[in-house]
Amino acid sequence: MNTSVRNLAALGLLGAVLVGCGREAVDTPPAPPAKEPAATAPSPRTSAPAAGPKPARPPAAPPTMAPGPGGLTPVYTHRAKGTEKVVALTFDADMTADQGPRAAQGERFDNPRLIETLRRLGVDATVFMTGRWAEEYPDQAKSIGRDPRFEIANHSYSHYAFASPCYGLPTVSAPDMADDVQRAFDAFRDAGAVNVVPYFRFPGGCYDDASLRALAPAGVTAVQWDVVSGDAFAQDADAVAEQVLDGVKPGSLVVMHCTRSAAPVTEQAIRRIVPELRARGYRFVKVSELMRGPL
Repeated sequence: MNTSVRNLAALGLLGAVLVGCGREAVDTPPAPPAKEPAATAPSPRTSAPAAGPKPARPPAAPPTMAPGPGGLTPVYTHRAKGTEKVVALTFDADMTADQGPRAAQGERFDNPRLIETLRRLGVDATVFMTGRWAEEYPDQAKSIGRDPRFEIANHSYSHYAFASPCYGLPTVSAPDMADDVQRAFDAFRDAGAVNVVPYFRFPGGCYDDASLRALAPAGVTAVQWDVVSGDAFAQDADAVAEQVLDGVKPGSLVVMHCTRSAAPVTEQAIRRIVPELRARGYRFVKVSELMRGPL
């Protein structure tokens, strides 16, 4: 039975200088050589090497969900239980596999000002990035993927649809879906990103049981949302902010975009959303932290 399509995106060298203090020789018989002192056992207090710092505990692996019935890829939309005021802001870095010529002509699929605003405001966030975006902007992908405030999740390589119809997007064939996802992970690695999590967001939010089944070999948890920002192609930042502020509740997961040409007012909206949600007592978390709470 098909699931309905969802949308609305890281010594000083201490030198011991041995100085030889020489004296001039005199015409006197040389003194007999000094008797070499007998070797003594080193003091136990000084012979043991100094204890170094304890090795840092490795970070916990990002949480994932168990496969669904029939081995289908699991889908996570928000923290369904608990009253803790946490919210995950997520940003889709969209770029289709065939938009390179448009980027070469000056269209901006990135939004560095948005990322800098999130840093300045101290907001943890998850960026769902396409592999094509990482290839076009490898320095930004590396910077985002090495900043502890952020984590990079998978938004496919091509940003082609995994179910059809899907807003006019070209479609990935079912046999190629898992490979498309892996190709994106490879692009993140090649860019030098390290904070990469095993989460996937369907382009356009479009999926069905067939795509969930085809994606299973990729071993990811699909992550959608429960609050749509409406920032895609929006021109009114206040309208975007109000839609988010009206929809957020404890445990919400918000979808926004990190593509300047397709979401030009997102950064402006964030400057209103963040302080207003903080005034309400909310804390911003990455998807991995949100998912670590009660499901």
